[in-house]
Amino acid sequence: MVQFDSAVVASQWSSMEVIMCMLSSGRCTRAHLYLLLLIIIALGFHTVEGIWPLPQTVTTSPERYPLNSQAFYFGYGRQSAAKPGCSVLDAAFKRYFFLIFQDYTSGNVPLRFNQNKPFTVEVSVDHDDCESYPNEDSSERYNLSVSAGKASLNAGTVWGAVRGLESFSQLVYQDEYGSYFVNKTEIDDFPRFKFRGILLDTSRHYLPVTAILKTLDAMAYSKFNVFHWHIVDDPSFPYQSSTFPDLSSKGAFHPMTHIYTQSDVRRVISHARLWGIRVIPEFDSPGHTQSWGKGQPDLLTPCYRGSTPSGTFGPVNPVLPSTYQFMTKLFKEVSSVFPDSYIHLGGDEVGFSCWKSNPDVRAFMQKMGFGGNFPKLEAFYMESIVNITSALNKTSIVWQDVFDYHEKIPKDTVLHIWKGTGYKAELSRITKAGMRVVLAAPWYINHIAYGQDWHNSYTVQPLNFSGTDEQKKLVIGGEVAMWGEYVDATNLHPRLWPRASAGAERLWSDEQQTSSVDKAFPRLQDFRCLLVRRGIRAEPLFVGHCKHEYQGI
Repeated sequence: MVQFDSAVVASQWSSMEVIMCMLSSGRCTRAHLYLLLLIIIALGFHTVEGIWPLPQTVTTSPERYPLNSQAFYFGYGRQSAAKPGCSVLDAAFKRYFFLIFQDYTSGNVPLRFNQNKPFTVEVSVDHDDCESYPNEDSSERYNLSVSAGKASLNAGTVWGAVRGLESFSQLVYQDEYGSYFVNKTEIDDFPRFKFRGILLDTSRHYLPVTAILKTLDAMAYSKFNVFHWHIVDDPSFPYQSSTFPDLSSKGAFHPMTHIYTQSDVRRVISHARLWGIRVIPEFDSPGHTQSWGKGQPDLLTPCYRGSTPSGTFGPVNPVLPSTYQFMTKLFKEVSSVFPDSYIHLGGDEVGFSCWKSNPDVRAFMQKMGFGGNFPKLEAFYMESIVNITSALNKTSIVWQDVFDYHEKIPKDTVLHIWKGTGYKAELSRITKAGMRVVLAAPWYINHIAYGQDWHNSYTVQPLNFSGTDEQKKLVIGGEVAMWGEYVDATNLHPRLWPRASAGAERLWSDEQQTSSVDKAFPRLQDFRCLLVRRGIRAEPLFVGHCKHEYQGI
């Protein structure tokens, strides 16, 4: 995609107009023709960067149109199924007005001496999704046409319209005098994968709600559409359950300051909805549950040293009926609080040593005919939990360990690949079994390295594994993970952005058009500056500067 330095273009077009006038009158010299050639060359190579992630198809021209905040409007097309009063689009219009006209919010509006020419962004959608939530089948396709005085944005759903508004906002640029312009442009765009997620871990370090909301904003700028909320884990249980309040009052880092109330959760879900982002909670078990045991007696397995209890506890106790009664009540609540059809049930990294030490667990295994096969015991537990959520009409996501232990789970269960070694072979095995997959293994960006490690995320080829075309259709998307051992609100955004945006383009854009890190670098550098201007503390990619540097909180 090509845009032009507006100040240079203005002077060049002015000179070109004079020369073209001389050409028509026959008063043009060889010097004039040489100058005309230089102008044409300059116009062809004087570019600024384009939209991130790159649209599927985009064409633009040097023809540009001035924009003025005093004469700029959003509106609904006559044939649009969504009308004024649509919560998603009305909110998007307000947001994007201020994102496009940054000076309007700062009070530094440049002086205009030309007559205001109105410009309208007219949005039409085929379906009225205004009061619904985005889901796994939501279309995000849109078509954007920018011409004189008008941009026409057409989409099947409001979620596609929101993605198109983000693209339009990135087309707008300012010249050195602060005047706003947009070039004549045609875009037809849609995501390569339907599932494009970000994982945040709020157990190892508590993240304030404001940090989560700002993450959702930045996700929308990169066209991510799934927030995977790894809300609880061993270190803390910050989710405040209305059914089991002791889980957070005894399991959170602090029962008042380091929790997510029901109101907090609704606020996150509501904010995400307006951006077209799904919120998928994860309540990981039977492992990663030490914090659960503080507020729920008899949930965890007592560990033994010889014939006596050691005083320590292991994974969830899979042999007690009370365990499944508790889980049924908890997931019934979670299913009502989180509207998305998916729930992540975890199932990874289950240590068997405590189960092996417990005489009641060993006796249960003999009764069930498991012998000493503890993966079978984990399979028994996970199959029971998946059945609980299936009865609640929820689709389960589980980590790949559940598949690796040959557990019997419904075919609509989604497998989540996290292990970094051999993930291509795992993709082959899981899809050969007819199961759907989300790939996270190559995008664990909580691991950091000196230099431009975004290259690693950008060069991932999610479908580069041995399998048929039908198998590759089962890869529904990918996820960028930010685990929280060394991350809290002080460093979340610099560590996440713009590195996560490399994964965003891989999951949205055509792979052949976006295979070069060298070509991507100036675009990502420009996008990083856009994030910074929008208040996201995105770290620099390399030496350089942004025209509008970060101004603080």
